[in-house]
Amino acid sequence: MSEQATVERFNADGSATVLRDDGVLVDVSAESVTAGGWRMLRPGQRVTLERTPDGVVIAVHRPVL
Repeated sequence: MSEQATVERFNADGSATVLRDDGVLVDVSAESVTAGGWRMLRPGQRVTLERTPDGVVIAVHRPVL
């Protein structure tokens, strides 16, 4: 399952907080950020979240246009 989001905050440890399009803030682990090929994210950047069926973010990808 995937969904669109906007980066709210990128932390020094490589984790991030993103704002989903439905208005819910989601914490994303550093492992999920690097799984999508990122070294860092910037606030305001659009991303696509890849989630497991139970809602855990497993990767952050470039946005789907």
